[in-house]
Amino acid sequence: MAENPRDTRGAIAGLFAAVATPIHGDGRVDFATLDRLIDFLVEAGVSGVCLAGATGEYPHFETADRKAVIRRAAGRLPRDRALLVGIGGPSVRYTIDLGETALQSGARGLLLPMPMFFRYEQDDLAAFATHVSDALRGPCLLYNLPDFTNGLAPGTIVGLLRDAEFIVGIKDSSGQIEHLTAFAETRNGAPWTLLVGDDRALTKGLQAGWDGSISGVAGFCPELLVALYRSHVEGRGEETARLQDLLDELIEQLSPFPTPWGIRIGLAARGIDTGPLPLPLTAERRQQVAAFTSWLPDWLSRNGLERPVDAAARIARGR
Repeated sequence: MAENPRDTRGAIAGLFAAVATPIHGDGRVDFATLDRLIDFLVEAGVSGVCLAGATGEYPHFETADRKAVIRRAAGRLPRDRALLVGIGGPSVRYTIDLGETALQSGARGLLLPMPMFFRYEQDDLAAFATHVSDALRGPCLLYNLPDFTNGLAPGTIVGLLRDAEFIVGIKDSSGQIEHLTAFAETRNGAPWTLLVGDDRALTKGLQAGWDGSISGVAGFCPELLVALYRSHVEGRGEETARLQDLLDELIEQLSPFPTPWGIRIGLAARGIDTGPLPLPLTAERRQQVAAFTSWLPDWLSRNGLERPVDAAARIARGR
C-alpha cells in the first residue's frame, strides 16, 4: 500500500481504457479473452486500463472473481502502463477487501463509487468515502456515477479532495459540463487528479485543464481516444475537434444500448467476443445489435481506424 499517497496527487494522467469483463456462457470469467483484450488496448497506446467500473459491470461478479481479474490484469499489464481498479461493492467490508487486493497487486489508484440502491445524505457519503480511504491508506479517486449510484454534490467532492488524506482525485461521470471548469478552477494548483468520465465531454475537459480520461468507448475503440488525447497534448486543436466529432458520431450509434452492452457489442464486431450479454435479447434488440455490428467495421475503415483484428473479424463473418 502507498505510504505517502500525497505523492501520487496529480500523477495519474493520460487516457485510460475502461475494461469490459469477458465471460463464458456459464458466467465464469473468461481469462484468456481478458488477456487478449488487455493486449489489444495496450497495443493501441492507452496510458493504462481501469477494471471494474460501470463498463466492467462490477455488480454482476462475486468478490473472488473480481480479485482474480485484478491479479490477472496486473500480471498481464506492462510495467509502463497504469492499473486503476474500481472497488465498488455491496458493503463497506467488501469494498475495503477489494481495495486491499488491488493495492497489493500494484494498482496505481482505486476508483471509489458511492453506494448504490438506497439513497443517502451527502454527509453519509462523505463519511463513507473518508472511512474507506483511511482504512486502505492508498490513493483513492472518487467515482461520481450518479446515473447508477448515489451522486456526489460539488461541495462534497471539493471537501473530500481538500480534507480527506487519501482521496487524491475524481473520475466524474456525471455528464455535468459545469463541473469541468469549476473543479479545474477550484483545484488552483492543488495536486488533485481530475479525470473525465463522460466521453462526450472529453475535449471540453482537457481544454479546461483536466488530466485525462477513463473512457468507456476506449474499451473497444482505443485508437480513436488515444489519437484525440495525443492531439490535444500536442496542441493540434483542429485535429482534436475533428476526432471529438468522430467520437460523438460513434456515441450516437451506441446510444440505443446500455453502455456496457455497446462496448461489448463493439468488441465482438471487432473480433473480440466477451461472451453473452446479461439479459435475454428481444427481437428489437437483436436488430439493433445486427445494425451496429454491420455499421461499425465500415465506419472504422472509412475513418482510418481499422486494425488487423478487424480484418480477421471480417474474414470470420465471410465479408
